[in-house]
Amino acid sequence: MAKSDDQVTQLLGQLSGGNRDVVDSLMPLVYNELHIMAENQMRRERANHTLSSTALVNEAYMKLVDQTRVTWQNRAHFFAIAAQAMRRILINYAQQRLAKKRGGGQIVATYADDEVVRESRADELIALDEALERLKELNERQCRVVECRFFAGLTQEEIAEALGVSVPTVRRDWRIARAWLSRELGTA
Repeated sequence: MAKSDDQVTQLLGQLSGGNRDVVDSLMPLVYNELHIMAENQMRRERANHTLSSTALVNEAYMKLVDQTRVTWQNRAHFFAIAAQAMRRILINYAQQRLAKKRGGGQIVATYADDEVVRESRADELIALDEALERLKELNERQCRVVECRFFAGLTQEEIAEALGVSVPTVRRDWRIARAWLSRELGTA
């Protein structure tokens, strides 16, 4: 583990212990990775999206450090939760946009996978979110693997570390979850 990874884990432990003074020390250590995650997400969004990658990072970071019920395990755990936060933020924006333009069909995201790239609309992003919620009911770990991979861009090794499972388990969960989501979303 790199020195900065150790620092992040140490600061997260202090944050879990109630030390709010570490928030400012933590941000410079995680900002670049959070920004890369946000940029990956924003590439999937429409060109004129009102939320920038910097705003997404700031909004997600504020949600993360305000968590009082999370006992941060390590850096990977933090980024896995960051993926969930970014997912929620983007879904909320899509829902707000749909509420404003019911049936308007405005493009708001691009769904990217290793093999498939296609534009999606606000309703498709919401359909993905709803499918992930159903998957969570069936297999929470598979849902977390998809969140970490799709919303955070974590590697299989990072996902394994964050979830406390082996890399082959992550590969299997990713393969099964992708097939299940394709069937659920009618993209198979």
